[in-house]
Amino acid sequence: MHQFKKILPLGLIIAACAAPVLAAGDHGSEAEAQDMVKKAVALVKSAGAEKAYKVFTDHPDGAFKEKDLYVFVYDFEGNCLAQGANAKMVGKNLMTMKDVDGNAFIKGMIDLVKTSSKGWYGPYKFNNPATQSYELKRSYCERGAGDSMVCVGTYFEKK
Repeated sequence: MHQFKKILPLGLIIAACAAPVLAAGDHGSEAEAQDMVKKAVALVKSAGAEKAYKVFTDHPDGAFKEKDLYVFVYDFEGNCLAQGANAKMVGKNLMTMKDVDGNAFIKGMIDLVKTSSKGWYGPYKFNNPATQSYELKRSYCERGAGDSMVCVGTYFEKK
């Protein structure tokens, strides 16, 4: 039993050090993010916005949550309509929310979708729920129902 007490803390230390390495390799790709947006937009069209937004927000371990990818939806006024990583954001107006560098990224995404209907926005810095640290992120967005956008972001290491 005495040896077990010495081994257990060492095992926990090794696991804690290895966790960020494992999480870093679990980033979703840009292709996966783009594919998830297309599936999310298709669900909005087939099931209706209200039902789709509920799926994106209330079922974070479902088809719209993979690795560190998740769907988020905003209307063009900056109101969060769905959020796969943090349901507490739904209903809040985040138009003026800025990243740690002062980048108003929600406004930037909305402007991109208003202008081009779809495309990539970023990079910007955002808290990765998988690692609990700020990381660079790019988001792929497409016009959703009415004046809204459906997005999925992918985190990446700075090169």
